[in-house]
Amino acid sequence: MTPGSAIARLETKPLNVPLNEPFAIATGTKSQANNVLIQLVLANGITGYGEGAPPADSTQEAQDEILAVLKRQAKSFIGRDILALRTLLEAIDEKFNARQGCARAALGMAAADAWARSRKLPLRLLFGGAQTRIFSDVTVTIMEPSRAQKAARKILGMGIRTIKIKVGKDVAEDFERIRAVASLSKGLRLIVDANQGYGPRESLKLLRQLKKHGIKPALFEQPAAKDDWGGLKDVHRLGKISVAADESVSNRKEALKMARLKAAQVVNIKLMKCGLLEAWDIALICRAAGLGLMIGGMVESPLAMACSAHFAAGLGGFDFVDLDTPLWFKRNPMRGVSIGRGGVYDLARVSAGIGVTPRGVKWV
Repeated sequence: MTPGSAIARLETKPLNVPLNEPFAIATGTKSQANNVLIQLVLANGITGYGEGAPPADSTQEAQDEILAVLKRQAKSFIGRDILALRTLLEAIDEKFNARQGCARAALGMAAADAWARSRKLPLRLLFGGAQTRIFSDVTVTIMEPSRAQKAARKILGMGIRTIKIKVGKDVAEDFERIRAVASLSKGLRLIVDANQGYGPRESLKLLRQLKKHGIKPALFEQPAAKDDWGGLKDVHRLGKISVAADESVSNRKEALKMARLKAAQVVNIKLMKCGLLEAWDIALICRAAGLGLMIGGMVESPLAMACSAHFAAGLGGFDFVDLDTPLWFKRNPMRGVSIGRGGVYDLARVSAGIGVTPRGVKWV
């Protein structure tokens, strides 16, 4: 152990920020981000930061649960060597169970940030450093078609050409929302995301209606329940469309099953589902199996989103990037890199770590 590289202190805080408009998907709606911040301080004073963001429906981890489990486990990490990062990430996976993905992600993120700052390296180099920039889509949530078109027009004004459209409540309304967005430009790349709100029957019905109007999305994300792998296959085969698995793949075991069965063609990897190390392994499994890669997230601030950007840019080969939720925050609680014009995350200017720090937080 290098003098000063031991973890000396772990501190957590709630991160509550109102959204500028509700983030509505098939399984729930958020009007405020109720996330968790963690600060990991080394003996030499170097500090890493992490964030945990529960899903919109908060069925797995709510904010108070994440704070409680991090506080409960904090002592077991004091004194560990940050430079032995792989061993540390493995210990995090052991201490937090499969339902505690947000807690895993928050602590793993803080550890990786502190490791990269100690090494004076941008975090993307931990994963290979394949790219310095990635480009995110921007989402149109579940809303009336007229509002959706207005939102999409604003997105186009940001120089973004890939729009993700949330569906899964009502086929007729969802069709009108997609058509309203698609009518703005013929060159749009559209992603449709049902978040398990539909079964294959409804998903295929929506695709038939879209086809009649000459609209073909580039990707249909989670068009069936997470355990309905046959349904994912049916939507791909009968709908003649690439399907992305999100909720269906949350761990290594499910990634291996997807690699074997190829029920979907793309896997949406989210750090919040399983933590940093397991997400990394999922990406490697998918790549080895020839499955397409997507990086996504929950309703996260620039801290967690930038960490995911380093992850995807470092590994390279992510054809779909969905890291836009900082745009929903009414105020930016962070300093540093964030999503820019054109949906870009430009990581070339990050000299060490994630390149993001919380603003105005009193830790002690």
